[in-house]
Order: sequence, then C-alpha cells, then structure tokens
Amino acid sequence: MTVVRVARPADLARLRDVEVAADELFVPLGITDLPAPASATERARSWRVLVVGEPVQGFAVLELLDGAVHLEQLSVDPEHGRRGLGAALLAATVQAAAEQGADRVTLLTYADVPWNAPFYARHGWRETGELTPGLRALRRREEELGLDRHGRRVAMVRSLTTG
Repeated sequence: MTVVRVARPADLARLRDVEVAADELFVPLGITDLPAPASATERARSWRVLVVGEPVQGFAVLELLDGAVHLEQLSVDPEHGRRGLGAALLAATVQAAAEQGADRVTLLTYADVPWNAPFYARHGWRETGELTPGLRALRRREEELGLDRHGRRVAMVRSLTTG
C-alpha cells in the first residue's frame, strides 16, 4: 500500500533530486531544457506538497487557483516508476481538493507525452479550453518560458462534483 503524506520540512530538499531524475525521461524526446526545479524554499511556500516514500520517491505540488486546486507539479523518480506512486499522488490530490471544498483540480501539461495528458486522462482529467484568469496567466508564463516549442500544451480539469 502506498502511503501519501504531507511533506515535512526535511522532505523538501529531496524534491529537486526527484524532479531532476524525472525530467531525464524527456531527454529521448529531445526535451533537454526544461525549467530548473524550484528550490526547497520555493516549495515551502506552496499551498500543499504531498510526498510518497522515505526518502521521497515522488511528489505533488498543489496550489490554490481561482477557487480550484491546481496541480502545479507531479514528479516520480523513474527508479520507483510504474508502481502506482503517481496514481496514488493523484488520488491524494483529489482528496485534498475535496477536503478544501474545491469543485475541481486543474493542471497544465503536454498533450502528447504518454506520461502527461494521456496519463491524467486515465485518471479522470479531461482537456478543457475554459481557462480561468489564473490558468490563462500560467499559460502565458509557460509560453514565456518556451515550453510550447516542445509540443502542444493543454489545460486539464478533474471535476469533483457529480453530475
């Protein structure tokens, strides 16, 4: 059973190493210039950081955005990949959003990278063209960083309401 927990201060320093390792998966796709991982200090300012493993093997960074919870970053160390850690982090993200009273979880990702949009779609997210002001601002920031040169970026949403 995978245990997801809120990151402790000591966990935050490990997030960078996990993200760097996870970003190596993009190299065979020709994506070698992703933005540098956030520092532990920057991650500490996030609304919530969820982690799995001791030491940390994967993490999800959550922010509050336009009345929703926004999944800002999800990374799993490839040495621990394909064991359900990402799925467990997504389930915990949805639970945290529900506990916060949010009606949805949003994210921005690559449309055609198998462990990006297709992965999220398998877990209940769907593409959306309805961007809130906060999502529009994040998309502009991604464009400024040049992320679009590597492929189509999409906004996705997971509704937490029934019906």
